[in-house]
Amino acid sequence: MAKAQQGKPRWKLVWSDEFDGDQVDTTKWDFDIGNGFYDYKHNSWIPGWGNEELQYYTREPDNVSVKDSLLTIRAVKESLHGCGYTSARLKTRKRDGTPLFTKLYGKFEFRAKVPWGKGMWPALWLLPQDDKYGGWAASGEIDVMEIAGEKPHEVLGTIHFGSSYPARELVTHVHKLSGDSTVEDWHVYTVEWEPGEFRWSVDGVHYATQSFWWSTSKKRGDKGVKATRPEDLNAWPAPFDQPFYIVMNVAVGGNFPGAPNAETRFPAELVVDYVRVYDRIGSYGEPKPRGPGKMPWQKKR
Repeated sequence: MAKAQQGKPRWKLVWSDEFDGDQVDTTKWDFDIGNGFYDYKHNSWIPGWGNEELQYYTREPDNVSVKDSLLTIRAVKESLHGCGYTSARLKTRKRDGTPLFTKLYGKFEFRAKVPWGKGMWPALWLLPQDDKYGGWAASGEIDVMEIAGEKPHEVLGTIHFGSSYPARELVTHVHKLSGDSTVEDWHVYTVEWEPGEFRWSVDGVHYATQSFWWSTSKKRGDKGVKATRPEDLNAWPAPFDQPFYIVMNVAVGGNFPGAPNAETRFPAELVVDYVRVYDRIGSYGEPKPRGPGKMPWQKKR
């Protein structure tokens, strides 16, 4: 057996879904339902999932199904409860907050075919089980893969961090697929998350490393504000030092991709062959030092 390449971590599989049954495994996944959520902290309804999205999420067979060892999430152009589209969003966390699967650090891998077109916003991503450092995005968000709707040759890897809305920060890495390949072809999307560092790859090809971020729980009233001094920061590597759960969805419209147009194809299908999560063999060790980047008080105003 060939020896592991020097310096590269080795991984062991600790959780997976190969979608071998004939329906979604509800011991692993739950569904978000509707077109928004209730913010109990502020006693207000947040429509469009906070992004002005246009779809209504369901768990109906037209929107989510399992067949031939493949999961399909399907966005459909149809009216439901005042929304012009339906789709599905699966997560390894119940709607009441009970965790089905969470992981602190590890390798997260998805093999998938992804829809594209103006207004399409499919994503494979991670969210914190608990808002340990405050509301989004003070407690973080990890995007393994998403696309800017009408760019089928590009995939994005992103982390969100900083303070609670509206003072959040993000860093996005763009990867151009090789040759004539598009996101509609099968690709393996991966993030390796270790203390103080993220590494993104597509089809085993590493394309980005990120080791700079910050987190503050500082607020003014009910809104997050940027840190103004080192003492405002949560201890490194917060917020990415806590368990996260997995999310897969196809959103339609919203602030990021804009609205669909006449050329956008429906139904739009995200097809997933598998989701696999690995743990590092051996200790993760101490967090790597924070990488280069400007703290919020260093930026020009």
